[in-house]
Amino acid sequence: MRILVSAVALSCFFSMPCSAQTILKSEPLMLAPYEVAFVKDASCPSGKVLKVTGAIRGLHRRKACVAMPGEQASLAAATP
Repeated sequence: MRILVSAVALSCFFSMPCSAQTILKSEPLMLAPYEVAFVKDASCPSGKVLKVTGAIRGLHRRKACVAMPGEQASLAAATP
């Protein structure tokens, strides 16, 4: 029983997304429903990035300018 609980706990730990997000230069053409992409876009003020959330068929994507924490905002210059 302990092995099963340990296996479930480890699988949850490794399946969690990393806190650092990749910041793209342009909005992706295809985005799965509820998938989130961060885009460095001129439509947002400096210090903020465009957060694009995919939608189900027939609905529009959600777009909002959000502030990124300092350590993640520095990644914008490092991404190709």
